[in-house]
Amino acid sequence: MLTSPAAPLLVRMATPNALAFAIQSSVSLAEVWIIGQLGTSALASIALAFPLLMLIQTMSGGAAGGAVTSAIARALGAGDRERAQQLIWHALAVAAAGAGLFLLLFLLFGRPLIAFLGGRGQILEQAIAYCSVIFWGGLFLWLVSVVGAVFRGMGDMKLPAVLMVASAFLQVPLTAVLVLGLFGSPQLGIVGAAFSAVISGFVVSAIMLVVLARDGRVIRLDRTYLSFSKALFRDIFKVAMPASLSPIFTIFIILSLTAMVATFGEAALAGYGIGSRIEFLLIPLVFGIGAAMTSLVGLSIGSGNVERAEHIGWIGSSFAAGLTGIVGLVLALFPTVWIHAFTQDQATFEAARSYIQIVGPFFAFQGLGLSLYFASQGAGAMKWPVIGILARVVLAVGGGWLLAFGLDLGLKGVYIGAAAAMATFGVIIAAALKLGAWRRLAG
Repeated sequence: MLTSPAAPLLVRMATPNALAFAIQSSVSLAEVWIIGQLGTSALASIALAFPLLMLIQTMSGGAAGGAVTSAIARALGAGDRERAQQLIWHALAVAAAGAGLFLLLFLLFGRPLIAFLGGRGQILEQAIAYCSVIFWGGLFLWLVSVVGAVFRGMGDMKLPAVLMVASAFLQVPLTAVLVLGLFGSPQLGIVGAAFSAVISGFVVSAIMLVVLARDGRVIRLDRTYLSFSKALFRDIFKVAMPASLSPIFTIFIILSLTAMVATFGEAALAGYGIGSRIEFLLIPLVFGIGAAMTSLVGLSIGSGNVERAEHIGWIGSSFAAGLTGIVGLVLALFPTVWIHAFTQDQATFEAARSYIQIVGPFFAFQGLGLSLYFASQGAGAMKWPVIGILARVVLAVGGGWLLAFGLDLGLKGVYIGAAAAMATFGVIIAAALKLGAWRRLAG
């Protein structure tokens, strides 16, 4: 992992992750299709609830998980296996604390937030019920991300990928049964999708913990190393804290845009929910590549080889930009083919089509910036990714509001602001790497 040619090694490590996350992304699409059978109100409810689910997934997988992968990879790159094994217990503690904190925040602010976003009546109640199940069962979602990150930190991309695929084959049919009430089960509506996610998380996290406790791996879950230190928590949080700004601000952008879109009516909200979920599906897809980049960049930085780390960053980000760019262009060119799979309502269709045709061509910048964000976690260099996401917030929220309401461009103005912000995010992080941000930090 420290000496093999970078491009083939990255492809070999990223491929199982990318495939697994692509399959996992289909779970979210399938969920939208299943919920779409319940009508426009159900789609509007899930549009309000979905950003909060993504906040858990991106914070646990992208921020905390990426930090855990980075810390363990850097420890192993420096030849310190004992430190790496101690970090496993610290990672589990972070997962438990994160799940507890998110539950508390939801209990305090969840209903007012969803109401602020435009939730009213039955739509509000359905969204609240969905989120309640997700947050009460959040520990299992956090464990899936964090324990998977431990395996990736030691260079094992295959096991988390295999379990992710298995989880998809469990979650999709279970969602259909619980949401629609198939085979005599009670029809739970969109809440059934939440139960399905939690149950799948429990099964996968339990299997990973059992495997991690067994012998035969570079590091393992061993009670001998069950002790906590401020230094090791600092090692995780020095990456996790700045990295957490990205998912927080990304969700803030989506919530802000959701609130703006909600002013244009229920159909616009449902259509935006379909389109924005496609954007969110790029996050786990890019994470499939970015997780391998985090591990390899962390190992290279730990061993002092900054040039190799940069090389890995450029290869992986080019791959991610190409993949997401192709997805965005295809969806934008052929909107009728896929949007009608989720809704037959014409107003909802038009809102979703407008979103994908304006924002879709800029998905490549999302892939570029997000993959380098993961790679920067491995390098422990989070300054410019944070600046990039702050610039994205200003353009998406401020620019979107100005275009939509100040210049009277309406719903399209919201989408144009989101597209411009996405491009700025990718360009800033790529320019920072080109100008030597990782080298200055290492020096």
